Amino acid sequence: MGKSMEAIRAEQGHFIPMRTTASAAHRLAFIQKEPRGPVVAVSAFNHPLNLIVHQVAAAFAAGCPVIVKPATETSLSCMRLVKIFHEAGLPTEWCQAMVIKDNNLATKLVVDDRVAVFSFIGSAKVGWYLRSKVAPGTRCVLEHGGVAPVIVAEDADLEKTVPLLTKGGFYHSGQVCVSVQRVFAHHSIARKLADKIAGEAEKLVVGDPTLPETDAGPLIRNAENDRVASWVEEAVSAGAELLCGGKKISDSCYAPTVLFEPPMDRKVSQLEVFGPVVCVYSYENMDDAIDLANSLPFAFQSAIFTEDIDRALRAFSRLDASAVMVNDHIAFRVDGMPFSGLRQSGLGVGGISYSMDEMQIEKLMVLQSREL
Repeated sequence: MGKSMEAIRAEQGHFIPMRTTASAAHRLAFIQKEPRGPVVAVSAFNHPLNLIVHQVAAAFAAGCPVIVKPATETSLSCMRLVKIFHEAGLPTEWCQAMVIKDNNLATKLVVDDRVAVFSFIGSAKVGWYLRSKVAPGTRCVLEHGGVAPVIVAEDADLEKTVPLLTKGGFYHSGQVCVSVQRVFAHHSIARKLADKIAGEAEKLVVGDPTLPETDAGPLIRNAENDRVASWVEEAVSAGAELLCGGKKISDSCYAPTVLFEPPMDRKVSQLEVFGPVVCVYSYENMDDAIDLANSLPFAFQSAIFTEDIDRALRAFSRLDASAVMVNDHIAFRVDGMPFSGLRQSGLGVGGISYSMDEMQIEKLMVLQSREL
C-alpha cells in the first residue's frame, strides 16, 4: 500500500510542445491521467495476499473501483483484506470480493461490458481464453507463468550460484511463475553444478509451511502432486538422470527434485512445472544456450551467472525476456519493479506504478488563446 501512496504522490501529467510549427501558435496542450473505470481482478493462489494487494491497491491509486475474485483455495486472506479496507473507511462499493466456484458465472463477470480493465494472474490457458471473451474496449493485463531459463557460464562462482538457484527453484515448492526450472550450464561445470544443487535440495525440510524450519511446503492440490510426479517419471523414462527427489513424500508434498539432461521434448523441458523440479542441461556454446532458452513460446524473467561483463551484456541483449538477472536468481522481485510476461506469458505490465498506468488513460487538453 505504501508503494501505491508513493505512486500517487509522484503522478503528474506533462505538456506537449506547441512551438514546433506555425499552425500550433497560440495553443497550450497538456495531458493528465484519469481512471479507465471499474476493474475486475482475478488472482492466483500462490501468493494470495501479495498478488491481490498489487492488483487492488494499484486500482485504488489509479482511481478505479475493483471487484476481486481470489483463487477458491486461498480466498480467506482476500476476504480479510477487503474487510480491513472497509474498516479503514473505504466505501463498500469501491472494493468487493467474490468467491465464485462456477466458471460460467466467473466468465460472465469478466466479460460484462461495464468492465474497463481486466487484471488476471493465473494460467496461460485460462488467461488467453478470458481475453478472447472480454467486451470490446476492455483493457487486459495478463500475467501468466514462464519456463524460466538460467544460463550458468564456465566462470560463474558456484559457491554463490548454487544457494541462489536452490532458493529460486524450491521456495514455495516451485509454485512461482518465475521459479528456476531450466538451468543451462557450460559443459565443463554442468554435472558439478547439478550435483551441488541436488546436494542442497536433499537438505531442504519439506512439510508444514507454518513451521519455521520448513523450507518447502505442499502443492496446492493433491492432483498437482500427482501431475508433477507423472512429469518427472516421463522425463526419467525418456533418459533424464534423477539426481535427487523424484517421489511423493505425502499426498500433497513432493520431494525437491533435480534432473540432469532431460530430453528437450519432455514436459519438464517444454512446460511450466509449477512444482519443486529443477532441470540442468549442458551446453558447449553460449549462443546455443541462448537459443534453447528462447526456444519456447513463453518468455518472462531470466538470469545469467558470470564474472564477465561482456558475457552478461550479451545475454541481456539476446535473451527473450522482460528482465534479465545477473548473478541472481530469477524469482527476485521488489514491489517497484516492472513485472511482465512476453509472448504467451502475458500481456501488459505489473508492478504498482506500472499497473496504475494500465488502469488509466492519458487525456489531452488543447487550449487556444490569443494570450499564448
